[in-house]
Amino acid sequence: MSHHKTILPALSGAGAQATTLGVMGGGQLGRMFVQAAQRLGYFTAVLDPDVASPAGLVSHVHVQTDYLDEQGLAQMLQRCAAITTEFENVPAGALYTLGAHLPAAPGADAVAICQNRAAEKLHFRRCDVACAPHAVIETAEQFATVDDALLPGILKTISLGYDGKGQMRVRTRDELAAAWRELGGTPCVLEKLLPLAFEVSVILARGASEDVVLLPVQRNLHRDGVLAVTEVPAPGVSEALAAQAGEAATRIAAGLNYVGVLCVEFFVLEDGTLVANEMAPRPHNSGHYSLDACDVSQFELQVRCMTGLPLTAPRLHSAAVMLNLLGDLWFDAQGRERTPPWAEVLALPGAHLHLYGKSGARPARKMGHLTVTAATFEAARAVALEAAALLGLPAF
Repeated sequence: MSHHKTILPALSGAGAQATTLGVMGGGQLGRMFVQAAQRLGYFTAVLDPDVASPAGLVSHVHVQTDYLDEQGLAQMLQRCAAITTEFENVPAGALYTLGAHLPAAPGADAVAICQNRAAEKLHFRRCDVACAPHAVIETAEQFATVDDALLPGILKTISLGYDGKGQMRVRTRDELAAAWRELGGTPCVLEKLLPLAFEVSVILARGASEDVVLLPVQRNLHRDGVLAVTEVPAPGVSEALAAQAGEAATRIAAGLNYVGVLCVEFFVLEDGTLVANEMAPRPHNSGHYSLDACDVSQFELQVRCMTGLPLTAPRLHSAAVMLNLLGDLWFDAQGRERTPPWAEVLALPGAHLHLYGKSGARPARKMGHLTVTAATFEAARAVALEAAALLGLPAF
């Protein structure tokens, strides 16, 4: 992002030109970005092909086209003072087009690296950040050269994999070959399975003037490859380990010359070692608690990064536990549709419900999140466990 001028919201009044911020993608991350931008006085424009996209429904303007549609991109260029993205699979080409004319946070180069697992791992190593031992497999001939030490492992497609999609566990060379065929014979990365204690993530915001602020380190629990629970302050994470994770994420962002909000996910191994897993060039599911537990949310930081407004370090004013709410909650054991018991959940102290306005529930679809805040982590966890029991979610 070469444009350093601060983009302020215009004063409303006779003849005032609204300052419009654009977001590529209309999912829940875009919706929460739009709401943060609107709170600061900006107008918003969302480009998303879905007529009922959660962000499009609450934005001032919804450009309903494909991400690479020339007329759609031209509309965004005409309307917007700056541009951002809300999910990493927006084609980097669209961001190159927009970024040539507008401040783009993040820039297309950084997004392109985040879209490619092999390039991502190479970037981690360049930044002196450890990642899992791995091999890139692009052709069937390369199976013969795979080191036995990488098995058992996880085979992941190089592109378009997130929330546990596009990946398979493999124990033997035969399983590896079968998994590669099942994933369509597409280029993949084979990662060695490591002795994992738990997972954490770091969310940072980096401005055009290279200033960096960090959210507190989050501890995350995944189920079936999808985030289920986030806990802050992260239990079992020492100050030294938190500092190490923050420094590694900051090096990764600096190496990308990154502007915007970036999430880096790490594995903490049984021996306490920290290993980078992957990164997302945007706000992240594990940072949603910041809306209720911090004085500056990850979405406000996203607005500040793209407009050049000052980045203030977020303060955690409450301990928090966030539960991801997937579409499964809207069905009973027999598969009949039901409404989750929101009244009982909202009777709990410190319960903050966020539903994303999606048109219909289906299993595994992210429909919302519940954040429980309290003065202490133990109190937040106790209430979150009550909420999980009411909703029929497993204890954690």
